[in-house]
This record gives sequence, structure tokens and C-alpha cells, in this order.
Amino acid sequence: MLRLPRCLRVAPRAPPAPWAQSRHFAVVRHDWKREEAFQPIFRHLPQIGDIYHQPLLELVFQAASVHRQFFDPKEVQQSTLLSIKTGGCGENCGYCSQSQSFKTSVKPTHMMKVDEVLEAARKAKDAGSTRFCMGTAWRGVGQKNSFQHILTMVKEVSGMGMETCCTLGLLNAEQAKQLKDAGLTAYNHNLDTSPEHYPNIVSTRTYADRLETLANVREAGISVCCGGILGIAETQEDRIGLIHTLATLPEHPESVPINALVPIEGTPLGDRQIKMGTAVTWRDMVRSIATARIVMPQSMVRLSAGRMEFSQEAQAMMFMAGANSIFTGDKLLTTANPKFSEDAAMFEALGLRGKKPFTGPTAHLRPHWADRAVGSELPMGTVQGTTVSGPREVAF
Repeated sequence: MLRLPRCLRVAPRAPPAPWAQSRHFAVVRHDWKREEAFQPIFRHLPQIGDIYHQPLLELVFQAASVHRQFFDPKEVQQSTLLSIKTGGCGENCGYCSQSQSFKTSVKPTHMMKVDEVLEAARKAKDAGSTRFCMGTAWRGVGQKNSFQHILTMVKEVSGMGMETCCTLGLLNAEQAKQLKDAGLTAYNHNLDTSPEHYPNIVSTRTYADRLETLANVREAGISVCCGGILGIAETQEDRIGLIHTLATLPEHPESVPINALVPIEGTPLGDRQIKMGTAVTWRDMVRSIATARIVMPQSMVRLSAGRMEFSQEAQAMMFMAGANSIFTGDKLLTTANPKFSEDAAMFEALGLRGKKPFTGPTAHLRPHWADRAVGSELPMGTVQGTTVSGPREVAF
């Protein structure tokens, strides 16, 4: 029998794990398990920890393969986030400069007037944004009279043909229904971190409170925008725990923001990061984005706060790993953000183009009164979107 010289022999390779085969793991599923060695009974099920801890380039390749099955990799949505009521919040989130519990440079302001918000929305649309997000610094909507003004803002902005998003804190079922009737596309309510680490971040509301708000939003027929923050004294296990929580919800969030903490002097977590001289690395962001893309393949993964800290090359790798949305405009609530012109230059350099409103996961959410002509000409380029109904063919 002819035998190859030892130097030419190839050692047999173990077959790849089921989740490491792109034709298999690009499936929407809700039975993901965390990396829990003390529960070997679950080892036959897909483990998020196994995915997260892969060599970085292998992880990015797998995430990029999944991304191409469900999305056009050249298409990135541009969103704008405006703080319509800043400061004076009664919550004590340890990362937030708007909490009245901490002494920061942010001063409380009154709610913006409807006309001011609509003018900001028009400017954002003219600059290429197709989603306009409005945020308030308070615990929840409660019985506030200003909620009626917010409903007007939502109705008018959606009438411009833009997707609308609000982040207003805790929300009950009736308030969610009113927002839906006003034409709200999405409601943002982040879980921030894992259930275990959450009590270390905020004590004025519970993880269950947040999950209840998400349930009210989902029941009303509004798409869910829910993600977390890196850099809030969490461990890698906490990052895995956050992704696991999102990926095992009855329905995956249509939108998953991945934020990097922007440390603000005067906040406990900001002061901690400044003192220690540590910060979220581009590798942390890429790893979390890629894992989220693999386990929630139909969700928009949003590269959110903290982009100013990462180079254009680092952001390019985040897009390759599956991020397909950014926030544009020179301010993100109270912190600095790249200017519209800077993002336009980045899009041109990377060959990216803007996503039209009400395409992809939000196609069915366009209000009947919305301007359907808006978005036909976007400054950063356009692409015709389609409703996600199943995997696309992978194109390499």
C-alpha cells in the first residue's frame, strides 16, 4: 500500500459544530443556551458562549455569512436620535449623565416644542436619515400631559415618510397602544446587561420592569428595539448573558443596539472608567456585534453610542460583522457623535448606501398616512429593500 511521506500527510479534522456551518446556523431559533459547563445536559444545544469565544476572524466570517443570507451587506440604515426632554431623570442608572442622582454637566430642560422637534426631523431627513428617534429623560410616561405632544410628534414625523422611534422609559399597555395608533415604528427600551449584573447598574427599576415594557410594546404591534451597553463593569459572561436573554425572547427584537459606554464625569460608571483608564475596545464591539448577528439573524444590529472612539477601519469591521445601522448627527442625546458629513465620507469610502424607510423588518409598519415618496433619493445612495421572509443566497 502506497503511503505518503510524513511531511505530506494531513491529520483528520473533526467535523465542525452544527452552529459553525453557515447553511445551518442562519436559522431563527429561540432555544439558545448560555455557556454553562455545570449543565452538560444542554451541551447538545447551541451555546452562545461557544460562538462568542471563537477566534475573532472566524467569528467575523461566520457572522458575515449569516448577514449576507438575510440582508444586503452594502445597505446601512441611518437614524437620528434627539433628546426632546433632557436631564432631571429620577432613575439612578450608573452610566447616565441625565440622572438627578449624579452631579454632571447636563442640566435639566423642559420638553421641546412640537415645531422644534419637527424641524429637527426635517433636517435629519434631508441629511439622509430614514429613522427619527425621540428620547426623554424620565422613569416612564406615567400620567404626563406632555405624552399627548409626543403622540403628535410621532404622527407628524411618520407623515414625512420616516420611521419613528421613541425611548420614554416604562410604558403600560394603553400607552403602547396610543403610540401604535399614532404611527410609531419602534420603541427602544434597552436591557443594558445580563440579569445577574443589572442590579449593580440601577436599583430604581428591575429587569422584570423592563421585560414588562417590552411585552407591552410587542402586544401593541410596535417593533422592539432592545440591546445593551458595553463598558459598564460587566464581564464577558454578562455580555453573553445579555445576548442570550434577547435571543431567547418569544420574538427577537427587530432592532438590537450595541452601545459602547461614553464615560461622563460625575456618573459612577463613567468615573470608574476614567479612573481605571480602561475603555471598550473595537474587538469587544466586533465580538458582540458578530455574536448578536449569528443568533438573531433577522434583526437590525445597530452600531450605536461610542462610535467616536473607533476608527473608520474598526467601524468597517463592525459592518462586516453584521452591523447594519448607525446613528448620524453631531449629538447622540447628550454625547458627541460623528457629523453627517463625516458619515457620508465613510459611506463613500466603504461603498455603503442608505436603507430606505419601511423596508426589511419594518416594511409592514408604514402608517397609511406616511409619505411613500420619501426615501426615493437618499444622499448616501439607495437600495430597494424587501421584507425579510427567509435566507438570501450567500454571495462571496
